Amino acid sequence: MDSLTQIVLGAAVGEAVLGRKIGTRAMMWGAIAGTIPDLDVFLKLLTDDITATEMHRGFSHSLVFSILFAPVLAWVAHNIHKRRIEVTRKDWMLLFFLALVTHPMLDMHTTWGTQFFWPFEVKITYNNIFVVDPLYTIPFLICCIIALCYKRTNPRRRFFNNLGLIISTAYMALTFVFKGFGYHAVDESLAKQGIDFVEIETKPTPFNTVLWDAHIETEKGYLFGHYSLMDDDTPIQFSEEYPKNHHLIDSIRDNEVIQQLLRLANGWYTIEKKDDFLIFNDLRFGQFGVNANTADFIWRYEIHDGGNGEVRVVRIQPEIGDAGKVVGQLWRRLKGDKSVESE
Repeated sequence: MDSLTQIVLGAAVGEAVLGRKIGTRAMMWGAIAGTIPDLDVFLKLLTDDITATEMHRGFSHSLVFSILFAPVLAWVAHNIHKRRIEVTRKDWMLLFFLALVTHPMLDMHTTWGTQFFWPFEVKITYNNIFVVDPLYTIPFLICCIIALCYKRTNPRRRFFNNLGLIISTAYMALTFVFKGFGYHAVDESLAKQGIDFVEIETKPTPFNTVLWDAHIETEKGYLFGHYSLMDDDTPIQFSEEYPKNHHLIDSIRDNEVIQQLLRLANGWYTIEKKDDFLIFNDLRFGQFGVNANTADFIWRYEIHDGGNGEVRVVRIQPEIGDAGKVVGQLWRRLKGDKSVESE
């Protein structure tokens, strides 16, 4: 999730482990540890964009990383504070392990997911919360700030810190219930409309868990739609079918860059034929706007086949357009206005 959320989670974990012993230092070190896994964004400085994208949320978001680096950070913190506070290295290790490991555990719930069991190439993603969700972060942040207002020995400090952890966890559990409602509604609408499908994926739209994106795989293509918890009983409106066109890359499928794109998309992609190049649409992150028939996909690549095994891939930077209009449409659709999908 976003950096602020990871900082708050790390700080709350640090407070829960050592707050009573060392006060605000526990929150500080927890917050630092909570941000460390996301330093893998700097891989873009060392390699190409596609490789960096593939490596993101890999090793640094794994259980192995937490196990290896907790003792290192514990040694650093212990040597900095050993003359001022009496905390064992074991206590520090527990703080840093929990602050590090809860970062990828939280990221598992987003669309990108994490390679928690690295080096195994299995990415865990539950698709039940957007990468930025104010309803998760703001109550959590407020509880942490209130906790900071009390001395480390005051029971209210621990109470408010624990309250933040409880509220955030309860909300996360509730998002699975909302996701279940969305999946059931999509499945029911497909049945009523006589649409055969291979697989359904539901994902939250930006900043909320009320409006859900529906991605439906059919034998030959993909359909898209939206479901809001505020919707009436009328069937969901699905887009026209986007053809898979997977055969268009058959001649270059074994190329390493193409293999990277396929691993990133995890089976959810379409290919478009342009004048002298192809477009690879990674469908996992959906489209801009709620009109699935006209909106562009967020994650796209141009594929240029130079022959003789030479393939060049370039990320297409998304055109946001009128962001205010898009946000307004999302808000209206969230409230149950299905007419906005045809605008």
